[in-house]
Parts: sequence; C-alpha cells; structure tokens
Amino acid sequence: MTSPDVPSSEGLGDSATTIASRGRVVLVTGLSGAGMSVALKALEDLGYEAVDNLRLSLVPALIRQADPKRRPLALVIDSRTRDFSAQNFLDELEELRGDDDLDVSLVFLDCGDEVLQRRFTETRRRHPLAEDRTVPDGIQRERALLFPLKEEADVTIDTTQLSIHDLRRILSGHFRRDAQAALQVFVTSFSFRQGLPREADLVFDVRFLTNPHYDPELRPLTGLHPAVAARVEGDADYPAFFRNLTELLRPLLPRYNQEGKSYLTIAIGCTGGKHRSVFVAERLAAWLKEQGLRVNLSHRELDRQGLRTGAAANAAGAQGGSQAPHSAPHQAPHQG
Repeated sequence: MTSPDVPSSEGLGDSATTIASRGRVVLVTGLSGAGMSVALKALEDLGYEAVDNLRLSLVPALIRQADPKRRPLALVIDSRTRDFSAQNFLDELEELRGDDDLDVSLVFLDCGDEVLQRRFTETRRRHPLAEDRTVPDGIQRERALLFPLKEEADVTIDTTQLSIHDLRRILSGHFRRDAQAALQVFVTSFSFRQGLPREADLVFDVRFLTNPHYDPELRPLTGLHPAVAARVEGDADYPAFFRNLTELLRPLLPRYNQEGKSYLTIAIGCTGGKHRSVFVAERLAAWLKEQGLRVNLSHRELDRQGLRTGAAANAAGAQGGSQAPHSAPHQAPHQG
C-alpha cells in the first residue's frame, strides 16, 4: 500500500508559536469521586504547578504570581470550594479566556452514578453535597450543579471504565508539555458486550468479519496470533474494508491537526474484543505509524483478562505487530 502524505504541522506555525508563547492554565472540575485528585497528580507529574481546592476569588491573584509562561498551572476547582457556584466559575473562565497571554483549558471529569456510589461506599467517604441526604442524592445534586460547566468544557473525560493508568494516559495526550504540533493517536480494541470506550472519538465495528471464535483451534488464541490474523485477513471483505477505513481517515487526520486537536482516540470493536478487533487495531496502528503519527495502542479486553503476556506476546512479535506497554491493573480513579 502506498503511504499517503504525512500529516504535518506545516501551515500551523503561527498558531503553534502563539500558543507556545502564552501561559498554559488547565482548570479541572467535575463530579466528586470521578478522579480529580488523580488528574491533578498526573498533571503535576507532567510538570505543572498543581493547586487543589482553590477558591474562585483567589484564581486571578494566583495566576499573576505563578507565571504560567514559565511553568504551566493546573487548578482543581469543584463543589468543595467555599465560594463555588457554576455561574461564578463561568464568569471567571470567560475572563481568563479573554486574556491573550493565557492558553486556558477546562477539563471536566464525569462518571456513571452507580460507579460513583460504589467508590464512595468502598472508601467510606462522605459525598460533599450529600449533607444529611444519601450518596445518590448528593450525586444528583452535584450533577445538576455542574451541568453548565460540562457544557463549556474543552475536554470531557468519562472515568466510568477507566483505570488510573488510562486517565493519566489521556491527560498526557492532551496536556504534556513537550507535545509537538502533530496529532497523537490512541488506538484501542474492545468488546461491544463490555460497552463502548467512553473516551473514544471514532468507533468502528468489525463484527461483520469472519469470527475466529467459532473455530475450536482459534478460539483460545487472540488477534495477536498469526493464525487468527490469517483467518481474519482471509475474509473476502477485509481488504476493501481496511482500504476504505484508511481512505476515510486520510483526510480527517490533517484536519484534526489543523483544528488544534492534540489527541484522538480510535476504538475498534467486535463481539468479544479478543480476535477481530485486536487484529484490525494492530493493523490500523501500524498504518498510522507509517504516516509519521505518534501512536499508542491498547487492547482493552486482553489487558483486563491478562491475555497479552507469554505466548500471546510472543505470537505478536512473530507477526511483527506493534506492541503497547501492558496496562496497569484495572484500578478505578476514585480519588477526588
């Protein structure tokens, strides 16, 4: 296959230079228990000066003193704050965005109600807005309070199914300090039975391809194994599908780059997330790398089930597939 032109940052020089010369400020808010403490720690590890639970009235003074041009600033401002209100937050956000010397991003962390309730129950923490009510009441009250902020967010991250490792990866993709103008792409395979990856920007369904699950010899293997790869690739409709997939992405990737999107997640799904989606995700990640893009690759169900070790990993190496680091154990980002 002939490689298309590499999406480049040419033509973005003026805007990239302008952003680089401005002080970066990342405001983090969201639902209690959705992972704000983890997010702040992740940004601190990326080199940001991190401040938690800051009163809104103190934000302007802190920004003046912190000098975010020298070192970027990350602030967590949520419902725990004494003078917090959504309208006050939006007014402050509007003023900050109007400052030409600042590059301001609002990150909103969301999470499903059942998972939030479980996190508070497991940690025996009191919901800040529950007061004399139940935890579910506190969650609903906070969700209504914060809805206007979610609508204004530049980046919304749903942590319902994310591990701490996943949350850190997403934040690094968006806000790492050494990020180049070129788009960074994260490709993941997944099982539709286990739910869509909520962080996905683009989702592709490959359940129409031949399913190796129904072959007793291939069933225990994964899409990293050459025999499974050969079965999926042998489907008469696979070549046209993959060609059309890359032709669809070819014009989109430079446009995402031009619009200033720094991080794109592409999810490939099949029924079990073990065979077809894994193989296609591997091939797509390899194609994206050929285009000169920075690519990370993960297989959600294989990582959760520990199927990317031993023989599976060796098989992947034998077929020349791209390997991503093993994901950390699935630990929910319940802090904050």
